[in-house]
Amino acid sequence: MKRFLLVLIVLLSLLQYRLWLGGNSLPGYLGLQKQIHGQQLGNAKLAARNQVLREEITDLRSGTEALEERARNELGMVKQGETFYRVVGSDQRSPARKGQD
Repeated sequence: MKRFLLVLIVLLSLLQYRLWLGGNSLPGYLGLQKQIHGQQLGNAKLAARNQVLREEITDLRSGTEALEERARNELGMVKQGETFYRVVGSDQRSPARKGQD
């Protein structure tokens, strides 16, 4: 009976070792779960970004308003007959202090 009990204790010890410290241990499993969750969040952000880009592509292909807006913002274009004004803010620091910062 003592032998049987000893064998059971050894088997239980081996199983506990594999559970906590082995190759497919519980801490390793929990770490993989965190990685999976992080990857799913990243994938969701990228999917949302892709959807916005798809909508922008559709808008650019179908309408002229998006093309006009992009030309104005990115290329600085103006319509014929319009006057373009650029408002430039002044720097609050004196020129002598700029080099010191």
